[in-house]
Amino acid sequence: MPEGLLYSIGFILALTLALVMTPLVKKFAFFVGAIDKPNHRKVHTRIMPRMGGLAIYAAFVAGFLLLFPFIPDGMLTDANMNMIKALLVGGTIIILIGALDDRLELSAKVKLLGQLVAASVVVFGFGIKIDLVNIPFGEAMQPIAGWIAVPITILWIVGVTNAINLIDGLDGLAAGVSGIAISTILIMAIVMGNIPIILLSSLLLGGIVGFLFFNFHPAKIFMGDSGSLFLGFSLATLSMIGFKQVTIVSFVTPLLIIGVPLSDTFFAIVRRWVNKRPIFAPDKGHLHHCLQELGFSHRRTVLIIWGVAAIFGGFAILQSTVIQSTAANWVTFAVICLLMFGLQIGAELIGIVDKTRRPVINLFNRLLLRTKVDAQSRSK
Repeated sequence: MPEGLLYSIGFILALTLALVMTPLVKKFAFFVGAIDKPNHRKVHTRIMPRMGGLAIYAAFVAGFLLLFPFIPDGMLTDANMNMIKALLVGGTIIILIGALDDRLELSAKVKLLGQLVAASVVVFGFGIKIDLVNIPFGEAMQPIAGWIAVPITILWIVGVTNAINLIDGLDGLAAGVSGIAISTILIMAIVMGNIPIILLSSLLLGGIVGFLFFNFHPAKIFMGDSGSLFLGFSLATLSMIGFKQVTIVSFVTPLLIIGVPLSDTFFAIVRRWVNKRPIFAPDKGHLHHCLQELGFSHRRTVLIIWGVAAIFGGFAILQSTVIQSTAANWVTFAVICLLMFGLQIGAELIGIVDKTRRPVINLFNRLLLRTKVDAQSRSK
């Protein structure tokens, strides 16, 4: 079977499975009492079933198992299978923790412990870790000592897992952003010829798209922590195992792939620190909250954030495709500076950190005013 056809069948298979399984998971969520009730922090006004992540997970795993017998011999190496097993085993641990939280509302400490266990299984059980890094303006692919690589890898997996969880505040938001990030990884993997990542990304993307039929506004089911944690874990693992040994990718690329959830998490930490609130205390100051306060509708807010995620993905693809050129370091530097500037301006405009503090915008206004005054004085 041609590889392209295999990947296409995998995508369609996972999508179809998600379409079939999501209504079943919805009934199961109501049966076990995994429901989300409205409160002052939430935008929905009626009781909603959670555990939608089970449908994505089931479509992904079942799709892989059904497709596996048709994978040609030699297409996946032992190292490839080790990566796939790491994702499946760690993802299973994460989905169980998320499903339990959807039903029982586990404490933050218990959820963190479960995430650490899943990350440790990937690192210690399968030997997957960030052991190489490409530093701009340095020599290509510098090795990292094991005592540093292990905590960095665990921190990366846990951090990204929670970043997706934090943006899961509107219908279709987390699923859509995750889908765009997975699409970015898929495109980059196709360019690089990374067979296992193409296969896994195609299956996962199919599951997400199928679930979005029921999750886009007005949603019929929420993905819950089972979904957001599983997608976050999958993104963290795929972005790491897909590109850690490919010399054309710098350390910036994985950060760009998940730029929206990471930046929202960063601004949430800064916002709570500035306002002298506990860092882990929930609030209504996230990106989607701020956009809705500006008057954007539920759907338009989600579509705007999807657009921002697509821009991040585009930058990731651009940055990775030129990293071997002589201008690679300068391209990386320019991308970082441009995004940092854009993030700061955007944050000040929507008030994601503070509604009254706009240091960069105020600086530009003063410079513009001074330029006008100087121009008027010279014309007299």
